[in-house]
Amino acid sequence: MFRAGSSKLSAPLRFGRTLATHATPTPNVVAKVTRHDWTKTEIQKIYDTPLLELVFRAASVHRQYHDPSKVQLCTLMNIKTGGCTEDCSYCSQSSRYSTPTKASRLVEIEPVLEAARKAKENGSTRFCMGAAWRDLAGRKRGFERILTMVREVRGMGMEVCTTLGMLSADQARQLKEAGLTAYNHNLDTSREFYPKVITSRSYDDRLNTIANVQDAGISVCSGGILGLGESDEDRVGLIYEVSNMPEHPESFPVNALVPIKGTPLEDNEPVKHQTLLRTIATARVVMPKTIIRLAAGRQTLDETQQAMCFMAGANAVFTGEQMLTTPCSPWDEDKAMMTRWGLTGMRSFEQVDVARKEGARLLEVQAASETKTSSESLSAQQVL
Repeated sequence: MFRAGSSKLSAPLRFGRTLATHATPTPNVVAKVTRHDWTKTEIQKIYDTPLLELVFRAASVHRQYHDPSKVQLCTLMNIKTGGCTEDCSYCSQSSRYSTPTKASRLVEIEPVLEAARKAKENGSTRFCMGAAWRDLAGRKRGFERILTMVREVRGMGMEVCTTLGMLSADQARQLKEAGLTAYNHNLDTSREFYPKVITSRSYDDRLNTIANVQDAGISVCSGGILGLGESDEDRVGLIYEVSNMPEHPESFPVNALVPIKGTPLEDNEPVKHQTLLRTIATARVVMPKTIIRLAAGRQTLDETQQAMCFMAGANAVFTGEQMLTTPCSPWDEDKAMMTRWGLTGMRSFEQVDVARKEGARLLEVQAASETKTSSESLSAQQVL
């Protein structure tokens, strides 16, 4: 096991002055035990707790497992837009709907690396890449290009995440070997409500991909979307599904639907803030070690509403120029907001379970860095 909070860590991120760095793993941490046998009744009872009491409970749990002053900054880039054969009723990238989103080819490597460098300069420590595909079947050359992207971004010292649709066990293994930190594959909603949102891919298809990712040793990023027309019971059902996985997701994105013209859900009402807050707080209590990420729709929340989400246990955001096809809060605004609220950015690989999975690779990077530093120091002495 590794501890991400020791004195051996790199200096913390200070906005505007210090670039994001990665944490050095250190041994001898006793992990807290988390439950994987929650019942829907138990989760529903938590969800139905009076809101202020629920937020207080979630905040208390959060402080037992996380530094409440730290927020993970992530940047998402769409590396292949539109033309997807799936029928997800919320998504403008589906080829089945007439939307403003136009299909494009997989981008070249250099623009991705440029975007990753810019994200790192602005304080993001996780760089995520999304491609609008059902799966990778017949995309050998494209997959090889993505593997190169993963290697190069990982070489910058950043955490790397992708979302590419369904994965086979071998594809997951190749991504792991390339240096992938996490794979995003949302369940979206409860098993019961899912067929009303998507029919082109089953719930078990999604769970199979998550199992392949976990078996490969990659951290799982899996959450849902609020505002699809689901009930409170469906939100509880989503948390039930992810919390009963053999290993809780490393991160749980909470998206608020951004209705897009041309999709079947274009006329859905915005999700209420208290619903978002209840979902975040319940997920924090049930999955105490998981990173909970405010994702799509965050730009609709004012600063006080976002602060309440952080209080309830959210500790990650997407920040930058844009999400996949929806707006994103820009870096400068987020930095200013976090400064006002006394929040700072996490380092890369600071999350304990990520550091554990990446342990051997991080030690190799540390050793290489120390060797380089020693060599440079020796060369300088010889010059003198």
